[in-house]
Amino acid sequence: MTAPTAEGTAEGTAERPSLWRNREFIALWSGQVVSTLGAQISGTAMPLLVLATTGSPSDAGIVGAAGTLPFLIAHLPAGALVDRWNRRKILLISELVAGLALSTVPIAMWWGELTVTHLAVIAFVQGLCFVFFGLAERSALPKIVPVALLSTAVAHNEARSRGAALAGPPLGGMLFGIDRTMPFLADAVSYVVASIGLLFIRSDLQNQTKPPAEPLWQATTAGLRWVWRHPLIRAAILLIAVSNLVFQALVLILVVLAQRHGATSATIGMMLGIYSGGGLIGALAASRLHRHFKPKTVIIGVNWIWAALLPLFALTSDPVLIGAIGAAGAFIGPL
Repeated sequence: MTAPTAEGTAEGTAERPSLWRNREFIALWSGQVVSTLGAQISGTAMPLLVLATTGSPSDAGIVGAAGTLPFLIAHLPAGALVDRWNRRKILLISELVAGLALSTVPIAMWWGELTVTHLAVIAFVQGLCFVFFGLAERSALPKIVPVALLSTAVAHNEARSRGAALAGPPLGGMLFGIDRTMPFLADAVSYVVASIGLLFIRSDLQNQTKPPAEPLWQATTAGLRWVWRHPLIRAAILLIAVSNLVFQALVLILVVLAQRHGATSATIGMMLGIYSGGGLIGALAASRLHRHFKPKTVIIGVNWIWAALLPLFALTSDPVLIGAIGAAGAFIGPL
């Protein structure tokens, strides 16, 4: 054997960069593991609570729509504001406001003052906080993580979301079965934990360039103009918008149908957990599948597969089979 050269020794002993040595990323990621899990728990319990309180699927739909509305109306202006405001404050305030808002749900239940309007307002506030937090987190991530590890960090965040979507519904159903206030208390605590994690982030999260001097409405519409000039992206966004609308409604429909067929809250949580499990597996497989399909093929093909799967829900009332059909649809979602 030949003795190693000085260069070879240096290369052999040099430490490879690792996300798990990045304390700020660990603080952000760990806090969001807890917060995202809490959001999934309360998100599962919310339609169950409305149905248990009023027995009206339309009321559950109103609350669900209120939670989704900010993603439709707030994303564009929020994106421009995240570039102008202090991102650390946006992250922290979003968590605290969402937690405070959600904590009013168990309080109202204890006082016997819970209403559908109250739940709709809470769902809207939570959705608005999710929009601002998500945009600020994605914008801040390159300031926390080196460029070489950025794609790995994004993959960890995707796994975080998919894992919470897998574990959250069964936990939410189980806690709701024990006591109706417990899922909301658990989520409120999760926001506190996530807020503490954010206090460990000390890096400057702002862009080096100055915020744009153009009016907010121009910055808001600039993205729309850019999207409209690119046919593939324009078509993709329109298809995704419609499919998201369908699947947001589908989850509520499945919960209502399962409950009408006698499923318990724990069984409904298990059904939604199976559903989300397909998304987790799909997220892990997506990068390999991308090697075999062109983007245009994926965008069109995924929607055709969804169109073929949706009628299958009408053929069964078994929660496990419903979850399995949903898992097949969720599997191709990350693609």
